[in-house]
Amino acid sequence: QDDFQIIIEKQNEDAKGEGLPKLPVPPLQQTCERYLAALTPIVDPEELNHTWQLLEEFQKPGGVGERLQKGLEQRAKKMENWVINLLAYLDYRMPVVVYSSPGVVLPRMEFSDRQGQMRYAAKLIAGVLDFKSMIDNETLPVEYLGGKSLCMNQYYQVLSSCRIPGTKRDNVVNYALDKRPPTHITVVHNFQFFVLDVYNSDGTPLTVDQIYIQLEKIWSSSLQTNKEPIGILTSNHRNSWGKAYNNLIKDKTNKESVRAIQKSIFTVCLDAPLPCASDDMYRTRAGVQMLHGGGSRWNSGNRWFDKTLQFIIGEDGTCGLIYEHAPAEGPPIVFTTYLYRKSSEMVRTPMVPLRMPQKLRFNITPEIKKDIEEAKQNMNIMVHDLDMKVSVFSHFGKDFPKSQKMSPDVFIQVALQLAYYRFYKCCCPTYESASLRMFRLGRTDTIRSTSIDSAKFVKAMDDPAKHNTEKVALLDKAVKAHRAYTDMAIRGQAIDRHMLGLKLQAIEDLAALPEIFMDTSYAVALHFNLSTSQVPAKTDCVMCFGPVVPDGYGVCYNPMDAHINFSVSAFNSCQDTNAARLAQALEDALLDMKTLLEQTPKAKL
Repeated sequence: QDDFQIIIEKQNEDAKGEGLPKLPVPPLQQTCERYLAALTPIVDPEELNHTWQLLEEFQKPGGVGERLQKGLEQRAKKMENWVINLLAYLDYRMPVVVYSSPGVVLPRMEFSDRQGQMRYAAKLIAGVLDFKSMIDNETLPVEYLGGKSLCMNQYYQVLSSCRIPGTKRDNVVNYALDKRPPTHITVVHNFQFFVLDVYNSDGTPLTVDQIYIQLEKIWSSSLQTNKEPIGILTSNHRNSWGKAYNNLIKDKTNKESVRAIQKSIFTVCLDAPLPCASDDMYRTRAGVQMLHGGGSRWNSGNRWFDKTLQFIIGEDGTCGLIYEHAPAEGPPIVFTTYLYRKSSEMVRTPMVPLRMPQKLRFNITPEIKKDIEEAKQNMNIMVHDLDMKVSVFSHFGKDFPKSQKMSPDVFIQVALQLAYYRFYKCCCPTYESASLRMFRLGRTDTIRSTSIDSAKFVKAMDDPAKHNTEKVALLDKAVKAHRAYTDMAIRGQAIDRHMLGLKLQAIEDLAALPEIFMDTSYAVALHFNLSTSQVPAKTDCVMCFGPVVPDGYGVCYNPMDAHINFSVSAFNSCQDTNAARLAQALEDALLDMKTLLEQTPKAKL
């Protein structure tokens, strides 16, 4: 996707995507053919042959596939985006922490005391309020991909929004659409939540120094460290949190406090410092601090994980954010990392006395205390289970693949295939997210990085019987295959959302689910041992997220000009996975591919 550099330009057209085309429903036969091709490197020949027979039956003229396809096409005609209701973010019942919400680690700041922490926080808040004014005035520059404008709708979902738990299904509320939109943010320090009004009575935003003064007041009135970490409730399994939530808001004070957090524009978490770590360990520790806060003893209670956008600022200079995934993907969130007000001076403003920020009160009953204890225990289990490695690959960045006329994203994806193959001696289902923002209200589809061509290359790479020229030719084919799949996916022609749509159409229309969806191959195809995403940013940051299966990895990367930031996650409870070992294997694969290309000059692409 890197070659389709996103260019930001001013456009007068409506940024929310009304002028964009609707997402197409791909042709049935095309998806069936591509599904079979995607299965070829990841299932055995016998299973593949069985699936081929099921697909032949499924596609018969006048058969069940055709009927479901027509139903899906009708749905697409009626809806703004036929995929939007199929994405089950809000039906997902695992905790949002680790399993769903990504974290972003920003460059470490130089401060090491509370004054530095407050100054940085004040500038960051002022920067996000500048972004909010662009949202409110609809002056946000439209982004482009390969010359086509992208849907900007997600940018309008990240502020003043929050996930609300339910006992069976959650929902998201966007308070920016209220007649009187929120004018406050939430600040949390030592597990204590405050409402901070960020606008003056005349509607102008507070200046950096006004915000600083208010943050000082918050800090000084929340020095106690023995408060109940009410926010840790939001980290629990969604059904448990849904029940606890209904119990919590029975009390009027609690309900008002929760509503104030939910309605806030965003949340700022002023974190306590963590114990010192070596430079090598620091990045990994910062990654886990963004993902889960380090456990109930540290900062995990200093969050409201349902809030769409939470900025995390540690007293020791560790900074970043965590976001709840239901309303938006990575790029709109990473955009907010450019918003920090660069001005080094505090702007002096006339000293208008500002109201003391309001501390939110909670009445903790024995039942709520029990729910908090349960959430603490579950959080600590998750913390111990997450195996994380955040590293910087410093040998090259985007520069080398580009010198070979290759997309950096594709080069990294093929290296990841090689690293996994060397580790496990097999290929696995791999998910890479593809943006569908060329279409109205577009979210994502799947780039299936494991292809017939990538499998041929990774098997040949360490085969001494193969000449370098042949290896480079196979690498070239693997790169081109990934490139073609990426182009197909961003144009709405990938298979995963289509297959899901057909399955859900079958659940709605038919008495029995077609065999194609009960097939072992379908379960294998959806078991993504590698869940990956490129989240490029101008900031030297990296996104982190957990694996999507118990025996899998979560891999995210940000290729910079001369280095690549990586995060790799796994679960300690799985004996077959190891984040540090995969990260090392990935580094070796990148270097070996570079050496291969440099040693085979005649076959250069």
